[in-house]
Amino acid sequence: MSIATINPFDNKVVKTFEEMTPETVNSAITQAEDTFKTWRTQPFSRRTEILHRVAQIMRERSDDLSKLITLEMGKLYAQSQGEIALSADIVDYYATNGEQFLADEQLKPEFGEAYIKKSPIGVLLGVEPWNFPFYQVARFAAPNIMIGNVVLVKHASNVPQCAQALEDIFLEAGAPKGLYTNLFISGTHVSNYIADERIKGVSLTGSELAGASLAAAAGKALKKSVLELGGSDAFIVLEDADIDQAVAWAVIGRMNNTGQCCVAAKRFIVVEAVADEFLAKFKAKLTGLKVGDPMDSTTELGPLSSEGAAVQLADQVQRSVDAGAKVILGGKRIDRPGAFMEVTILTDIKPGMAAYHEELFGPVASFYRVKDESHAIRLANDSPFGLGGTVFTANKERGKKVATMIDTGMVFINHPTWTQPDLPFGGTKRSGYGRELSALGVEEFVNKKLIRFSEYADPF
Repeated sequence: MSIATINPFDNKVVKTFEEMTPETVNSAITQAEDTFKTWRTQPFSRRTEILHRVAQIMRERSDDLSKLITLEMGKLYAQSQGEIALSADIVDYYATNGEQFLADEQLKPEFGEAYIKKSPIGVLLGVEPWNFPFYQVARFAAPNIMIGNVVLVKHASNVPQCAQALEDIFLEAGAPKGLYTNLFISGTHVSNYIADERIKGVSLTGSELAGASLAAAAGKALKKSVLELGGSDAFIVLEDADIDQAVAWAVIGRMNNTGQCCVAAKRFIVVEAVADEFLAKFKAKLTGLKVGDPMDSTTELGPLSSEGAAVQLADQVQRSVDAGAKVILGGKRIDRPGAFMEVTILTDIKPGMAAYHEELFGPVASFYRVKDESHAIRLANDSPFGLGGTVFTANKERGKKVATMIDTGMVFINHPTWTQPDLPFGGTKRSGYGRELSALGVEEFVNKKLIRFSEYADPF
């Protein structure tokens, strides 16, 4: 796979990059290992100083960094600006709270004294996706650097300029060389580097296939891994919901980042009593969204991240239609240059169809009408994924009850699945394992060492 910036708005190649040689990667790992030996001894004040400076630079360069995101993967420019702001907030969050999260945990044993000491484990490898090229990296790098680990980042091959910009920001912020290292390597070579004994843990956000490959390599090497994989979030609308509010959030939940979000609302499950009203209003809101240049502030639907992504999504829709699903809006590629796909709503979806079992990563909504709440829960759980989910209801306690019965890592009531620095993020089933963000974000790659003190005593 080539490492290149290809503008999905017109599918033109903008810039290409050479893949690093094995010798270059080996040198980078050696540098990271050497840096870890000193970085782990640095006080929290030094770690905090660098991370706060990284966040500051992100905000100062927001316009330029946002343009890079839009250029490389097609995100609407306003949403790219939002991603930079969120990424800076995450970095600041760990700079501010990391020392508290990593404080010794006092225990109360039956006799003597004991506590848990949280220590860094070494060089970590992060494999990151293209859909949020700064946010995904921030939630991996910031907590682990605050812990005292150092990170190597293999970013998606279609966002190389974003990848390089991140390393440049850390160096400008005063980070020692090797604290944050960008690796221009293809995904096919990642497993080889996981086996390197100098790398102590790996984290991936990406596809099921990539996650399975990475987890297998990490397991073989007896290394900790964290996976955040795909999702097919259910968006349940109960009969007592405010339908206008539900529709407004449904549009945002499905169309954010042109639908290319692991926690995007993808399966709209609406009880029979309000199904017709919801569908009519949902379709009306989606119909006629302005298609165009993602740099244009008036554009409402930009391109997908790549031509390959658009081809795959169109194929999933067509296979579903061939199997009996109905298209009530869109359904095809848009006849213009670039990686564009029509906003689409599918109905009459049944088990066995691509739309039922697969993640639809783009502006395609799957609509289901169900008899009642219990049927909605059953359908929501009938998925190989378990990342996020949504319940819309006027009754908070009812929403909580339904949320406890949905098999996912996250459930939001009266709001689509979302993210912020102080909320844990992660899933279950084929959506992966482990957690990022919040205080839990520092718990994955630490040595939780028990230290026990006892008075001298006669062993007999």
